[in-house]
Amino acid sequence: MRILPCLLRTLALAMLLALHPGAAPAQSADDAFARLGADSFSETNRAIELLIAQAHPQAALIIEALAEGRLLAGGGAVVVRMPDGRVLDARTGAALAATPAGLAAVRLNNSVRRTIQGALGGLGLLNPDAGKRIAAAEAVFKSRDASLLPVLEGAIAKETNARVKAALRQAQAAILVAKSDAPPFDRIAAIDVLRERGDQDALATLRSLPADASASLKEAQARAISDIEGRLALWRAGQNLWYGLSLGSVLLLAAIGLAITFGVMGVINMAHGEMVMIGAYTTFIVQEVIRARFPGLFDYSLLIAVPLAFLVAGLVGIAIERGVIRFLYGRPLETLLATWGISLILQQAVRTAFGPTNREVGAPAFMSGAFEIGEMAITWNRLWIIVFAILVFAALLAILKLTPIGLQMRAVTQNRRMASAMGIRTGRVDALTFGLGSGVAGLAGVALSQIDNVSPNLGQSYIIDSFMVVVFGGVGNLWGTLVAAMTLGVANKLLEPYAGAVLGKIALLVFIILFIQKRPRGLFALKGRAVEA
Repeated sequence: MRILPCLLRTLALAMLLALHPGAAPAQSADDAFARLGADSFSETNRAIELLIAQAHPQAALIIEALAEGRLLAGGGAVVVRMPDGRVLDARTGAALAATPAGLAAVRLNNSVRRTIQGALGGLGLLNPDAGKRIAAAEAVFKSRDASLLPVLEGAIAKETNARVKAALRQAQAAILVAKSDAPPFDRIAAIDVLRERGDQDALATLRSLPADASASLKEAQARAISDIEGRLALWRAGQNLWYGLSLGSVLLLAAIGLAITFGVMGVINMAHGEMVMIGAYTTFIVQEVIRARFPGLFDYSLLIAVPLAFLVAGLVGIAIERGVIRFLYGRPLETLLATWGISLILQQAVRTAFGPTNREVGAPAFMSGAFEIGEMAITWNRLWIIVFAILVFAALLAILKLTPIGLQMRAVTQNRRMASAMGIRTGRVDALTFGLGSGVAGLAGVALSQIDNVSPNLGQSYIIDSFMVVVFGGVGNLWGTLVAAMTLGVANKLLEPYAGAVLGKIALLVFIILFIQKRPRGLFALKGRAVEA
């Protein structure tokens, strides 16, 4: 740790205490060191308070060492063991040649840890870095250490940064709410400050108001709690909506390839989930090669895996169509059973090659971590998956609308016999369509490797939901698949807090069954001579 910033902070603290002489206790700093060697939690708490009150030059060094278990005491000696192995005299900060005999680490309990948290917060309140001042104010907010009120008042008076001043006022409010001897007007004003903050920490602080508080305080508390709970309920709804959009993007990636094959070919492909699994394992293999040979490219591993997963899954799909499915057109039951058997074969093949356990697929730096919007937590991996799903959807639309193979696929979808009569090789279109749908499923596997376990059973978790999305949106209609995926994803997450995960899925399944009874072709039915016939 750098000692100079600590000296600056403690000197600033001494200046504050000089402005508030009533806050300094009569005991000397020597008394604090004696208490540290007493092996008593209450004495350790008192020693911390004395070090802060006396603005001891080594206060920050001592308290941080105590928090990390590096403060040793015994026989009147107190030393700090630095992370680099040096040993310093806690009183002076001077280096010692050796650790004195008979010393033991000063013990901690929850009470001492809370005192340390508040003390460290107090020491950081005048740090030149605004971010560290905010962090210190948050530490004081959580500790609610009343001994730091004079320090907070001085810091608020000197603060010019609006964000830091707000954090300092919130820390002051947290202390005043619980301080029974504070003036009632100040406590009511503190409740209003906490209501403006409006998060879970503020709610917990308001609920800690002593039971013997006055009627006016309890009334202000009740209003503030009601306002915060209403605000938090809206944030929770927003968080569930975000989770729903995230789930909807996953369902879209998993189902959009199935919508293509099911719509064009009328094939119930029970092996579609295994195409997702193949994409995930392709990502795993790419990362393993990069880790072993090109570690500097790890952050680009997913970008490399995307085209490879599409190619591998697409080729497997074409092989399945050419080897099995083309002999079973017009026989849906046999096709269903055959693709189910293929799914079992692929699962066992992967299980034999990679083992039955989950495989680790790491997250690149740009997909790690999260950020907050109000009370909502947004993870980067989920955000990037939503962006990826939109890009895949747009690319498929472009293929279907702007390319010759897309035109042929749409012609075969609307009227297979007429398309064949016009010279379109429907067999070739079927193979490419199946390959395209399987390749898109492989892309879904790349995305799912970031949020789910990569295992031989990965695809089975999404195959039923994928069929639900395709049937609900309208067979073969990409826009219907998009709307259905987002609708089912959001509905699922909004129902979960009330009905639970299992009952929520059952409710959605019942809804889809009833909906299909009313609209057998789904939300967006395809139009064409074959369909209308």
